[in-house]
Amino acid sequence: MGDSRLFGVDDARALLPEVRRRVAALVEARADLSELSMDLRRSRASALGGLAEAKALQARLDEMLEWFPEQGIELKGFAPLLIDFPAELDGVSVRLCWLEGESSLEWYHRSDLGIAGRRRLPPI
Repeated sequence: MGDSRLFGVDDARALLPEVRRRVAALVEARADLSELSMDLRRSRASALGGLAEAKALQARLDEMLEWFPEQGIELKGFAPLLIDFPAELDGVSVRLCWLEGESSLEWYHRSDLGIAGRRRLPPI
């Protein structure tokens, strides 16, 4: 879909269950890859497999990550996952932001500020 999509708060919230489902799978693959990579560095062996499995996991992760920009969602952090939905509030360019582990979409920040400028969404 590209960089041009702007989300309404309701649109972003409606997409959140799918985001959370995909993030749960991503978190599991991220943990497996992290563990496998560390085991292979330390002892060249892991219960999770070897180099071939590590490469396959990395490819799977890359493929899983592609879904977000295809929807117009920006991936801003990997561990923890931080995603932004481009939006406009009161004529100002903002990002509706969601951090891994949050149960709902309740935060935004101006597009030029990043997460340091994060504020709670006003009631709709």
